[in-house]
Amino acid sequence: MALEALSSNELLNFIMFDTTPFNEASPPELGSCSSMSPPQPPETAAQWRKKRRRRPKVCKNKEEAENQRMTHIAVERNRRKQMNEHLAVLRSLMPESYVQRGDQASIVGGAIEFVKELEHIVQSLEAKKYALLDKKNATNDENENQTQTQTQNNSPFTQFFAYPQFSQLSNKYTSQTSAAIADIEVTLIETHASIRVLSRRRLRQLSKLVASFQSIFLTILHLNITTLESLVLYSISAKVEEGCQLNSADDIAGAVHHMLRIIEEEAILGCHN
Repeated sequence: MALEALSSNELLNFIMFDTTPFNEASPPELGSCSSMSPPQPPETAAQWRKKRRRRPKVCKNKEEAENQRMTHIAVERNRRKQMNEHLAVLRSLMPESYVQRGDQASIVGGAIEFVKELEHIVQSLEAKKYALLDKKNATNDENENQTQTQTQNNSPFTQFFAYPQFSQLSNKYTSQTSAAIADIEVTLIETHASIRVLSRRRLRQLSKLVASFQSIFLTILHLNITTLESLVLYSISAKVEEGCQLNSADDIAGAVHHMLRIIEEEAILGCHN
């Protein structure tokens, strides 16, 4: 009824005004939703082949997954059982004073302390053995050259040096040559270094070594000292801290050799003055 009341010109203007947006845009196809989303670029052949080559993930069935889980649990349970048995044996081999608590960390820490103590005892016995042999050879004046040869071949603490980076074993220990600074052997495992040093005893030598270790970011954890006449054997366990520029056992051995050389030179200059 409203359209009949309009004149023909007014009806024409109304229809034209109402259909303007549809004339400016192309009509969408029936059954298509492309007009409701932004146009997508066509897929390239490489992308299409890549998608086509994807294989669906192979999912294990529940039985296989359960068997794998039970196997892992059994292996882990066996490992823990063996670890507990070994820790119990290790604890039984140590005096009670070395194990304050029964947890794993305390047992392992006590074992380290006990091994270091045993090492020190062995080194002390080695020093006493060498002193007795040297005294026995000194009382035997039948062949002086043979005595000197035996003394050099039976040098003290040689059994504690397997593969030293620096060695003076070929020289006499009382030599003042630059090649006879010290016997030095370093082994490095991750951030823990085991250092053995055999050198001549010098005044304030230990305090200077400790200060030098701190300056290159090496923290001393354990230290054993065994002396024999004019010689001293240091067995050091150290931790390589962050900031340390020494990346290998040879680097650490070279740094220790440099420390001892400076101490040796200072001692010689002090004697001359």
